[in-house]
Amino acid sequence: MNADMVKLSDFIKRFKLAFPSYNGTAWDIPPSIDDILREKIKSLPAEYRIKGDAAIHKSARIEEHTILKGTMIIGPGCFIGAHAYIRGGVFMDDGAVVGPGCEVKTTMIFKQSVLAHFNFVGDSIIGQGVNMEAGSVIANHYNERTDKTIHVVIKDIKTPLNIEKFGALIGDNCRIGANSVLSPGTVLEPRAVVKRLELVEQG
Repeated sequence: MNADMVKLSDFIKRFKLAFPSYNGTAWDIPPSIDDILREKIKSLPAEYRIKGDAAIHKSARIEEHTILKGTMIIGPGCFIGAHAYIRGGVFMDDGAVVGPGCEVKTTMIFKQSVLAHFNFVGDSIIGQGVNMEAGSVIANHYNERTDKTIHVVIKDIKTPLNIEKFGALIGDNCRIGANSVLSPGTVLEPRAVVKRLELVEQG
């Protein structure tokens, strides 16, 4: 299967509910996330406080000493812990949690998914009910390679994305163990489990 044929709804059941008009690929989301979120902000209900390109639901809880920068939608019942850093276009679906000391950049996090604490997630799409234990990382760039092109592997077929930044596509209900590292271009099917301290290197 070619990477362009991947259906987001096969990985994240709520995707079409949240973004019914989006017809691009998973890999197109990070570069265009600001435009995607700005369009969604236009249709949000009155329960959101909207200031510029930031929309935060009245029931969301954000602790002190967090940094919120750029376009974002923080949904109902979300929680962002102290010293978290949210930047570069971020969507948090109902009940999503970003724990203390996390950094989240250019990412969608779907319903009731949890980043425990001290996680980094860059340029990624995280499905519903995902749990990332403490210290786990989703890397979004091959700093150590001369050729920084990111590839994804779908059904044993390796495809270049022709981009230099993409983290991971994480299906619903995945479990990612403490201090594990998901290398750029990781694709996890729903309910996949990454062990503690594991390195996922698919591309």
